[in-house]
Amino acid sequence: MTILITGATGLIGQKVVERCHQKGINVNYLTTSRSKLSSESNYKGFYWNPKNNEIDHSCFEHVSAIINLVGASISKRWTEDYKKEIIESRTKTAQLLQDTIRAHDYDVQYVVSASAIGIYPSSLINYYEESNTEISGSFLGEVVTKWEEAVDNFEKVGCKVAKIRIGLVLAEKGGALPKITQPIKYGAGAAFGSGKQWQSWIHVNDLADMFLYALTHKLEGVYNGVAPNPVSNNELTKVAAKVLSRPLILPNIPKVIMKMVLGEMHIILFESQRVSSQKIEDKGFYYNYPNLKPALENLLIS
Repeated sequence: MTILITGATGLIGQKVVERCHQKGINVNYLTTSRSKLSSESNYKGFYWNPKNNEIDHSCFEHVSAIINLVGASISKRWTEDYKKEIIESRTKTAQLLQDTIRAHDYDVQYVVSASAIGIYPSSLINYYEESNTEISGSFLGEVVTKWEEAVDNFEKVGCKVAKIRIGLVLAEKGGALPKITQPIKYGAGAAFGSGKQWQSWIHVNDLADMFLYALTHKLEGVYNGVAPNPVSNNELTKVAAKVLSRPLILPNIPKVIMKMVLGEMHIILFESQRVSSQKIEDKGFYYNYPNLKPALENLLIS
């Protein structure tokens, strides 16, 4: 079996590639950097430049499925130009893949794509399942709405589609965790705002496993890519400090301060989404890290 992965060299993509190789799945991947092209028997790189509508369409040869992880980071200041890039890096790429499949009549049968829990409105009391129809009025809500609409268009070229709405990804290197733990290590850790906002998190290994589970079981529809036990921002900060054996002595950081520092992007730290993992569990998916403390111990001290 050969699959095509976009975003294969990113934080999640690298783990997904590892899982594919463990299962004997060959990987073709797309990259905008010619220096990252590889030609191993089970890991072949192909160049694309979505901004210019360029793609080496031979990336689709013998490919039966796509894992779509491409998208510009949301963890950079949201200027108007960068907000446009965040959206287009998700929508234009999907369109280019679909146009290429259609133009060359490739037989791609299945797509599992990243999405995000940012589509759910911020709330301290709601518990969101995939059937929720409310959409956040924030920029993140706009991003995910347009992203999922673009991904759904794979159905028009004959693909079945699954979307995984990813929460806060915890990983040893990269993502949010190093940024959370660095000030804690120096005795300067603190929660944000009230600290009551929910953090629906997931260990990066569980998330990679979830993408492969969706692929191998041909799941369709929307699934939340979160662990079964979300925590508050206060709890996340306290558990991280405990695992690192560091004290928390500073007061919570006021929202107004982070707004001054980060601009509109500060909402990433203060949005509250308590999200259910029940749907994917009901499909038989097993978490190695359903609870926060063992997940952090694995990432921070193992």
